[in-house]
Amino acid sequence: MSWDWEKLKEQQQRRSDVPPKMDDLLKKINNLKIPGGPTIIVVILIVLLASTMFYTVKPSEVGVIQRFGRYVRTTQPGLQFKMPLGIETVQKVNVRLVKTEEFGAVAGGNVSRFGGGIANNVTLMLTGDLNVAVVPWIVQYRIKDPYNYLFKVRDVQQLLRDLSESSMRLVVGDRSIDDIISKRDEIAFAAQEDLQRELDQADTGIQIVTVEMKKTDVPEPVQPALNEVNQSTQEKEQLIYQAKEDYNKAIPTARGEAERTISAAEGYALDRVNRAKGDASRFTALFAEYSKAEDVTRRRLYLETLNELYPKLEHKYIVDDQQKNLLPLLNIGKQNGGIK
Repeated sequence: MSWDWEKLKEQQQRRSDVPPKMDDLLKKINNLKIPGGPTIIVVILIVLLASTMFYTVKPSEVGVIQRFGRYVRTTQPGLQFKMPLGIETVQKVNVRLVKTEEFGAVAGGNVSRFGGGIANNVTLMLTGDLNVAVVPWIVQYRIKDPYNYLFKVRDVQQLLRDLSESSMRLVVGDRSIDDIISKRDEIAFAAQEDLQRELDQADTGIQIVTVEMKKTDVPEPVQPALNEVNQSTQEKEQLIYQAKEDYNKAIPTARGEAERTISAAEGYALDRVNRAKGDASRFTALFAEYSKAEDVTRRRLYLETLNELYPKLEHKYIVDDQQKNLLPLLNIGKQNGGIK
């Protein structure tokens, strides 16, 4: 008897391409005569289903459930249930982890957006007074809305970097180079407020924890020019302080001299007024006495006046009012020395 080996191989191949039916599979398993075979199969199926139905969410996470790729709900930490066999899938999101985005030299060399070179450095910024500054900074954030974070933005991390750079450039562009170097905390706070506002408008689901600015400086090519500017500024301030010091010394001295002169003038004026008042009072008293006895008062005044004048005269000559001959008067004052 001859065998048709080609036909036999074709029949075997057709049998292998047809999947076995469940009944046939069960029959074969029963034919194996394994004790409790159907029960074991049921248990295995239940375990497989349970492994795809139950899941655990950690305390720092939330579970985002998708049914056939569409968002349906968010589950909280603990043991949770979902539909099995890939009908519902879970994506766990850590909402407590603080992530970091670094800009500048602190980013492990990743300082450029579009390639190497100082011209593409994200930290190279123009200040409000038209100076150039190198401003490295760090953004720390966490996820506050898992739904927005996963589904509202295509590349949320790149958007965060772009908005961070935009906010920092906006704040730096309104400040001078001195403020950029000396007021880093104030600038970081302003940039954080602007960045959070932009992220909320874009529905990124991100909460900014902090924005920290690192050491701010100027590019190396302009460092000598900045040093000269700083030196000139210091010299200017020194001259201003010196002028203020001279002013503080001269003005109080002049004010003291003026007050002393004014006090002396006021004292002199008071003395003159008091003297005038005393002379007026004395004249008034004399006039009252003169009104009572004119002759006596006139003689008294005459005698008092002579009493004041005589001591001041060096030579005194008393001439008789009856004298009519002038010759005796020619030698007055020359008796001791004779006539020359």
